[in-house]
Amino acid sequence: MNLALWIVAGLLAVAFAFAGANKLFIPYEKLAKARGAGWVNQFSPAFVKTLGTLEILGAIGLIVPAALDIVPVLVPVAAIGLAIIMVGAAIVTSRRRERAHAAVNVVYLALALFVVVGRFGPEAFG
Repeated sequence: MNLALWIVAGLLAVAFAFAGANKLFIPYEKLAKARGAGWVNQFSPAFVKTLGTLEILGAIGLIVPAALDIVPVLVPVAAIGLAIIMVGAAIVTSRRRERAHAAVNVVYLALALFVVVGRFGPEAFG
């Protein structure tokens, strides 16, 4: 179970670091024109940059505290934060009738919740 939690946290960290970097470093206008990123037009550039920053921080929080054994309880806390982001993402994509994107967001949500339950529960860092 511990290995599965590390793998899932690692995969989520890579996915959120990549997604966050795109939001943070790609210009808003270019991001809004990207395939599957029409949702960007519903939000301000500042919100999109903030979301990217939070995703990168969440990605770091999934790995670094446990890897360095410095306040490892931050791992499930970071997963909770990313799960909240995925709830919002699923709502936005569902309202836009982008069912495939909504499904992907629900999968990320489920994976984040797996980390939350595992790291607060049976495989908590002690």
